[in-house]
Amino acid sequence: MLIRPLAPLRAGPSFLRQYSAAMAHPATPAVVHWPTRRASTGSRRRTMRERDRELHTHSTRRVDDGGRFIRIVEVSARDGMQNLPPPLVPTDVKVELVGRLLDCGLKHVEVGSFVRGDRVPQMADTPALLPRLPPRPEGATFPVLVPNPRGLENLLALEASEARAGGLTNEIAVFVSATEAFSRANNGASVSTVLAHLPPVFAKARAGAYRVRAYVSCVMTDPYSGLTEPRAVVDVVGRLLDMGAYEVSLGDTTGEGSPASWARLWTALRAAGIGADKIACHDTFSLAVPSILSLLPLGLRTVDASLAGLGGCPYSPGATGNVATEDVVYALHCAGYETGVDLDRLVRTGAWLCGTLGVRSESRVGRAMWARMDKREKETVEAAAGREGEK
Repeated sequence: MLIRPLAPLRAGPSFLRQYSAAMAHPATPAVVHWPTRRASTGSRRRTMRERDRELHTHSTRRVDDGGRFIRIVEVSARDGMQNLPPPLVPTDVKVELVGRLLDCGLKHVEVGSFVRGDRVPQMADTPALLPRLPPRPEGATFPVLVPNPRGLENLLALEASEARAGGLTNEIAVFVSATEAFSRANNGASVSTVLAHLPPVFAKARAGAYRVRAYVSCVMTDPYSGLTEPRAVVDVVGRLLDMGAYEVSLGDTTGEGSPASWARLWTALRAAGIGADKIACHDTFSLAVPSILSLLPLGLRTVDASLAGLGGCPYSPGATGNVATEDVVYALHCAGYETGVDLDRLVRTGAWLCGTLGVRSESRVGRAMWARMDKREKETVEAAAGREGEK
């Protein structure tokens, strides 16, 4: 068998772009050649501001640019916060967060969940939050999680009481596990039972002019039963699409997915006639970004991510938060893709949120960029104070 040789990958500013292109041929080995020449004296003397510009990527396009636009669904306001320990996150903070995310260019922001407040205390204020959110920009969505018919009834009652022009939201989300063990732990019911309860939700959603987005969890592994068979994922995804979901996000709840395992699932879905272009990754084993980059040549066009990597799952022991939005946006921009997101503003928003909540950012890109921004701003303030003192 003849194998077309790949050009060797060269480390440098375009390294991620080369990596993404190389992954279009995953069966062909690629060699990374790291440069051995020492940096010139001039480059070693570059200022902090000059070095920082290498990190500052910026994307403002919001239209599909020849298949190079990747849609980001931001989940920090819901999935990122729902498992935070007490104290409860103030509603004011959530309102400001959504506004800041919109200012960053994110147009698809999960904002809450209609679940029992005693089960998920951090989401108990969703009915109070929705009426206070800023108006949705054109083309934007504010999905809310509605796990069962009662949750949707609560949303519809709130809509009727508020009578807000354009409605409080235009999209709901439902979720189903691909595996039995996790379904019984997380939903308290079998997969078939959870699926059987959803048709009335879809019917009422259509009547209320809501789009329905679906999530399938544990598509890679189950924390209780091990590896997930691709055919189990294919079956659940197919049933959700048949019910009327406009898209299904594939969730790697345990964060154990790799480029190879994601490619196997992609192949199984396509063999069943199902288009696969959306994923949601946890970054437990630091493989989320490599997996995302590897799927771009295979048609990935939507990524669920969480600011500062907030999130986690109480029913998946050891699972860390979702993949950080800052890390995803930076990697995509470096690989030559558009997101419509201002990375500088995103990093500042992540630093603000972590400072407000008193938590550590799990975004490597966020921490690195914020350290440089913060240092530069402090130096500017000190320099201004020095000049004032000389007067």
